[in-house]
Amino acid sequence: MIQDLEPKISNEKIGALRDRLNSALVGKADVVELVIACVLARGHLLFDDLPGLGKTTLAKALASAIGGDFARVQCTPDLLPTDISGFNVFNQKSQEFEFRPGPVFSDLLLADEINRATPRTQSALFEAMAERQVTLDNQTMPLAKTFLVLATQNPIESHGAFPLPEAQLDRFAIKVSIGYPARKDEVQMLADNIGNAGLTDAQPPVITLDELARIQDEVNKVEVNESVRSYLVDLATATREHAEVDTGLSPRGLIIWQSMAQAWAWLQGREFVTPDDIQFVAKPILSLRLAGVSNLADQIIDEVIDSVKVPGV
Repeated sequence: MIQDLEPKISNEKIGALRDRLNSALVGKADVVELVIACVLARGHLLFDDLPGLGKTTLAKALASAIGGDFARVQCTPDLLPTDISGFNVFNQKSQEFEFRPGPVFSDLLLADEINRATPRTQSALFEAMAERQVTLDNQTMPLAKTFLVLATQNPIESHGAFPLPEAQLDRFAIKVSIGYPARKDEVQMLADNIGNAGLTDAQPPVITLDELARIQDEVNKVEVNESVRSYLVDLATATREHAEVDTGLSPRGLIIWQSMAQAWAWLQGREFVTPDDIQFVAKPILSLRLAGVSNLADQIIDEVIDSVKVPGV
């Protein structure tokens, strides 16, 4: 049986991952922390922001920092479901069908501009993201325990784009928006780019898949006491009862919220979850899941949190 990593080693590995991501996306340490928390919670990531802000750069940096097989799919309207899942092909020599695995059979899958794929193709990821398995021709094939989908989308793109349905959004853990960098960071970015344009130095991974899986197991053991669990359920109920919310938080979303709070608590060096952890990760989780309130999401999330009594207060 594989033993858990020593806390010092775990912290060193996550520190190295943090450094790698911060060097790829300068001046966005808050975004990097959320991304790391999502990975530790075994969640899938949706990067949602304007073009050119570093969505794909951050996703590729994360993939390069974690050992394992990395696959990238550039989503377009003519992409087929089998281009993601794979397909059976008849072998004339053996007179048998052979399975040709698609890019989903990787450890990290980058689905770039996922909202440009048709709904039929998007649905090829449903089972893989929710259950980490693929069923093809009545045969179920498992994916890696650490299988992770990193997807990007442009929120202002409308021509040739297909908005992700609620069922798919609910399979992501969080939605991350990067935003424009600060002035000093853009100045530094220009300086770093002089003489280096177009260069991509390959860097070795800073954490193996086995190490990541063991740290994820540590995170899953972070204590969530009954009062905090009850607080989470009350918050979920409040989203379902809010007058302006068409569809509130699902039980799957509630489980993801708890996992994200555990990961955030672990990153703060604690072995237990507090209501502050729950509140801190609320917006990136709920902004994906409160149907019908896209323009008022932050305001409604604040209202939901304010409406529920914090345990111990």
